Amino acid sequence: MGRKPCSGAEGATAPVNSQAQGTGSGGGLWRVAHTRARRRDNDLRRLQTQWGAQQGQRGHFTDGIGLSAKCRGFSGVINGGYMAELARTELYDLHVELGGKMVPFAGYEMPVQFPMGVLKEHLHTRQSAGLFDVGHMGQVLLHPKTDMDALIAGFEAMMPVAVAGVANGRQRYGLFTNDTGGIIDDLMFANRGDNLFVVVNAGCKAGDIAHMTKHLADVATVTPVTDRALLALQGPGAEDAISGMIHGVMAMRFMDVITAHSVFGELWISRSGYTGEDGFEISVPNTGAVGLAKALLAHPSVAPIGLGARDSLRLEAGLCLYGHDMDETITPVEANLAWAMQKSRRTGGDRAGGFPGAATILNQLENGPSKLRVGLLPDGRAPMREGVDLFDTATGGTPIGRVTSGGFGPTIDAPIAMGFVPPALAENGTQLWGEVRGKRLPVTVAPLPFRPSTFKR
Repeated sequence: MGRKPCSGAEGATAPVNSQAQGTGSGGGLWRVAHTRARRRDNDLRRLQTQWGAQQGQRGHFTDGIGLSAKCRGFSGVINGGYMAELARTELYDLHVELGGKMVPFAGYEMPVQFPMGVLKEHLHTRQSAGLFDVGHMGQVLLHPKTDMDALIAGFEAMMPVAVAGVANGRQRYGLFTNDTGGIIDDLMFANRGDNLFVVVNAGCKAGDIAHMTKHLADVATVTPVTDRALLALQGPGAEDAISGMIHGVMAMRFMDVITAHSVFGELWISRSGYTGEDGFEISVPNTGAVGLAKALLAHPSVAPIGLGARDSLRLEAGLCLYGHDMDETITPVEANLAWAMQKSRRTGGDRAGGFPGAATILNQLENGPSKLRVGLLPDGRAPMREGVDLFDTATGGTPIGRVTSGGFGPTIDAPIAMGFVPPALAENGTQLWGEVRGKRLPVTVAPLPFRPSTFKR
């Protein structure tokens, strides 16, 4: 998805609670403090070196921190684990200037971390505000060929999510599905009155654009937005940082969208993000992207944040990562995303069905799926990462599930993971075991999110 157990302190330098149970004074307390500091130091090193692996557990390109470039339509060429002809966002030079460590991701050179380091970047976002470059993601405008009603109906027919009813100035989470109910991609779409603005995953954007162009041919003009960058400002200090330069943001609530005029050009702003924090996503003309980023970074609460912390933040928030926790073989129900499917699209609703994979998805909503995404809390300090097999016995037996995302949760100060298990074993508190390097280690099914969201509703 512990409330900020390291509040006011970060990483290996965090002070140790002198009231720890079971400790005395003098040498005993020092040993406890030293042990905890060493553990946090090890956690920091793990977080900051995970990005170095170039091949993921599932056989597709990854930067090693659980960030995958796998997606339908992805055409990056991989040579020895690195992609050829990498693109750069408008903020590339700024990232380098700020000391960003650049890695290949979804066809782009992107910063996995800055000098602050992944762990401290994560905690800074939770405690203040973090600025993310998400300009590699796909921005698309859908303009109606006839009228908005026809466009909305056509777009709604592509997913099990209600598009009709999303008011002008509002945004919603969506899911493209295939004929078997699998998830082609997850996305955000906003009603801007005379058009829909869609943001899709970076590795999926070529395929998604082709998908929309094909299925909306009669009702919409599909226009990729290539002259705008995309920034995400996340954290409790986000509103204060942006409100001084952009009028109207303080009145926004979660999933509101506005168009704002600024010295950086016309901004398309949504109050949303993928960290579990309050914040904003800002589409800005390429010509104003660096200026906006520098202006936001000039605020004392804002720091640049890389892909590494973005991944650990979304994992704490219990949010899916495409290519890991969902793909074309996993349905929205199995991915525990039934909340994204409104009653109007379900059996008995006024616009039930009519989307790809409806028979499978509606049946699962009624009768249950064969597997379900759950939160997992490994015992001890060792993370259980993607690909770890899950068992319902400490010895013997066959795997009953698998971890799809896993790592260390800095805010939780413990390892966290998500994976798929049979519904009978999905109850919170269920004891399971994960096999790590040939050894069965206990892990407990836990509620999602691991850390409650702080959206402004």
